[in-house]
Amino acid sequence: MAIQKSTPAVDGVHAFKLPDVGEGLIEAELLTWYVKPGDEVKDGQMICEIETAKAVVELPCPYSGTVKELFAAEGETVEVGTVIITVDDGTGGSGGGTAEADTGAETEEREKPLVGYGEKAASTQRRPRRRPAATAPTPAAPAPRPAPTPEPAAPAAPVRSEGRPLAKPPVRKLAKDLGIDLATVSPTGKDGIITRDDVHAAVEAVRAPEVVPEAAPAVEAPVETDRSAREQRIPIKGVRKHTAAAMVNSAFTAPHVTEFLQVDVTRTMKAVARLRERPDFADVKVSPLLLVAKALLMAIRRHPGINSSWDEENQEIVVKNYVNLGIAAATERGLVVPNIKDAESQTLPELAASLKRLTETARAGKTGPADMSGGTITITNVGVFGVDAGTPIINPGEAAILAFGQIRDMPWVHKGELKIRKVTTLSLSFDHRLVDGELGSKVLRDIGTALEDPELTALAWG
Repeated sequence: MAIQKSTPAVDGVHAFKLPDVGEGLIEAELLTWYVKPGDEVKDGQMICEIETAKAVVELPCPYSGTVKELFAAEGETVEVGTVIITVDDGTGGSGGGTAEADTGAETEEREKPLVGYGEKAASTQRRPRRRPAATAPTPAAPAPRPAPTPEPAAPAAPVRSEGRPLAKPPVRKLAKDLGIDLATVSPTGKDGIITRDDVHAAVEAVRAPEVVPEAAPAVEAPVETDRSAREQRIPIKGVRKHTAAAMVNSAFTAPHVTEFLQVDVTRTMKAVARLRERPDFADVKVSPLLLVAKALLMAIRRHPGINSSWDEENQEIVVKNYVNLGIAAATERGLVVPNIKDAESQTLPELAASLKRLTETARAGKTGPADMSGGTITITNVGVFGVDAGTPIINPGEAAILAFGQIRDMPWVHKGELKIRKVTTLSLSFDHRLVDGELGSKVLRDIGTALEDPELTALAWG
């Protein structure tokens, strides 16, 4: 990954800003630093690992020298264009500049911010609103009657001018969940703010035993405990955030249609076993997914319209004469869909090697943005989770997605007799703007035919 050296040095200190490593990304989470202040670095050396909305990537340093300071902590989300590290190349003068000088904040030669992600303008302050002068009391108004002296009592919760007790939103929700009126709670927090402990103390007071008639048994009302202690909150960011936005956009933009087909894949499983014994497949993993991918590619060759996209701006359907085959992969950071470029031109051993590389890279969390861009059609293997079928959501920018269910023994009529066969369910979701029912059905039928007898299909279709 080439990083442009666009930030000038101040007293020999270079400020490295977080670049846009994808297409229009605005932020990234800094996962791991590989260096610390005082370390020597070289131009091109990997200095940190970041997670963008699309992938986990490593950033190379564009300077050589000594690490002066790190400006982002591990786990912190940083906006594109923000300085994350400074490097001293040893050519400066005293080197005693301030942090502002190091980051180029006070030099006229500083790097111009990226469009849309530059420095925020200084916040403006409103001019204080002029208060109206106090008016003299109306002579006819009766003098206020002095209030009776109250008996000593516990101090009440301070209130705002509109009469609301001072408490933060989570504390207000807690009080509401527990049925506590904040106006009855005595605050102990700073500046008279009601805390969680104050609410719990009020709950304990409510639970104090009450005097009841002897004829009625004393029943203690159940009090709900603080649910936050039994909940886990996971920040929505990185790959998961991008995936969620993409799926919502696809589901509410492309009209989805899903068709299902049960297929006898007994011969496919026998073919997989034979391929595993061949020398040209010795270094790769041969699985049923390989033959499903090959069957899809063969169906695309017969029906190119399934491998297309919708161009809203130009009001055109774009049929792709190449296949960038996406394989949905579940990772610790969420769902990613890397794709095999020009999969239609690969032989079966080459396709097996590409699948192996793709899945290993995805599981290691090292899939780069380039591997996840430009996909034309996708396969999702839900069978590995023991699932028979589903209605997958189309990857944005594509026309269809094929779900491949688990393979299991089922009773099946084979050659006029009831036998136990290996059966799977295929689910094809497609964009009804691009693909009508006839085309979608033909594609699904051809995939099923290829899996029922892969060797015969390969000979017939070439």
